[in-house]
Amino acid sequence: MSQPPRFDATRAVFRYAFPVSELVQAYKFQARFGVGRYFAEQLVAAAHGLQIDAVLPAPLHPHRLATRGFNQSVLLAEPVAKALGVPHLRDAVRKVRRVAPQAGLTLDERRRNLRGAFAVQRRFDGMRVLVIDDVMTSGTTLDELAGALKEAGAARVEGLVVARTPAGPA
Repeated sequence: MSQPPRFDATRAVFRYAFPVSELVQAYKFQARFGVGRYFAEQLVAAAHGLQIDAVLPAPLHPHRLATRGFNQSVLLAEPVAKALGVPHLRDAVRKVRRVAPQAGLTLDERRRNLRGAFAVQRRFDGMRVLVIDDVMTSGTTLDELAGALKEAGAARVEGLVVARTPAGPA
């Protein structure tokens, strides 16, 4: 790879295709929390046996949070942290820059779009961090978060997502 990712590993429970794609959209944009609980159960099962020190949900910008009313990743991360017996660091990273939606952007545009978007609020010295998100497309969100976390001392950053797109943008 000419530009290897800054995260160490990632795993997805599902492929982002019908019907999962429709369920993810219903959870995020129609507040179908029953669907979210099902996804959280699947993430808990997928996280079993991971050696981590903390769970971190992918943050939303305050404007997006106010518009949506909830951060879907926070609700997914809570049961994972509880099941693993590790801290759920829901406020340890903030999204400080409002960015355009990633959908429809090329890989280079996605990278530029997220550069400097996250601010870490604490040290992560030597920690193994599991980042929880709903969907992974190109991996740029996880990559940018991993870079920020490693700058704050994290030893390892892994991603766990509900669904992964079959192929990222070119």
